[in-house]
Amino acid sequence: MPTYDYLCEACEHQFEAFQSIKDKPLKKCPACGKPKARRLIGAGSGLIFKGSGFYITDHRSSDYKQKAEAEVKAASGSSTGESKPEASPKSKDKESSPSPKTSKKPAKSA
Repeated sequence: MPTYDYLCEACEHQFEAFQSIKDKPLKKCPACGKPKARRLIGAGSGLIFKGSGFYITDHRSSDYKQKAEAEVKAASGSSTGESKPEASPKSKDKESSPSPKTSKKPAKSA
């Protein structure tokens, strides 16, 4: 059940009420007792689905679960230092880049 914010137009008292969505808005102000309360429009709150108990986490295919486990194992293996050392960037650049060639054209003889 959501919590609604109210404002009394008579005494400017602000209060919250924990109500069902189906309930009608309150009219009576708890501070002054006058029927001048009105429901305020709020930003609401976001829903966060964490853990088990939700379709997206509980009803996945077995293929998806196997791939997810493999991904977790691969990620944990690379973070423990079991990965192969790579060549330094300098040695790669030297091997892959062509050596600069200077070409001089022979001078024309008369």
